[in-house]
Amino acid sequence: MAKSSKKQIDQDEKRVIEQLQRNSNESIDKIAKTCGFSRQKVWRIIKRLESNKTIWGYTAVPDKEKQGVHHYILLIKRSNQPAGEVIGDLIDGFKKSAAKSLGVFASTVCILHGEYDVLICFTAKDISVAKRFIEFINKKYSVFIREIMLLEDIFSVKISGMINPKIEDLKEFFKV
Repeated sequence: MAKSSKKQIDQDEKRVIEQLQRNSNESIDKIAKTCGFSRQKVWRIIKRLESNKTIWGYTAVPDKEKQGVHHYILLIKRSNQPAGEVIGDLIDGFKKSAAKSLGVFASTVCILHGEYDVLICFTAKDISVAKRFIEFINKKYSVFIREIMLLEDIFSVKISGMINPKIEDLKEFFKV
């Protein structure tokens, strides 16, 4: 059997990644069938993608109402103060889930290019807990922060590539 070209390998990997993004909990057999590959080929592709860190996690998308939490988005605009001295502290904080003691779970943290520099998506029991989280960040890193904006996610249409199973509820939101 001839070896696949680099281009073909890349295309095959993209097909498997697309299936994993649709449902990372899907069986290898079902992914193989959908892609038109053998089970062994899909297994090898997934193992290669994991080992070279192309894919680095699998996640569940929980229903925030059933969890009894609200979803918030925090946007932070940095000051001009160089932050080099606290980067290690920030990284350690995210590795250890430092906000867990406040009742906050950060699901996404991104460094941005644009009007804001940092985006943090997190869940908290309510707005008062979310505000305590902001106070914690502001107290610890105030010299590095110029502006903070807090938004509450009222309805998530799509999370981690997954359409909300309650998508029809969105119609109620737009009724006048």
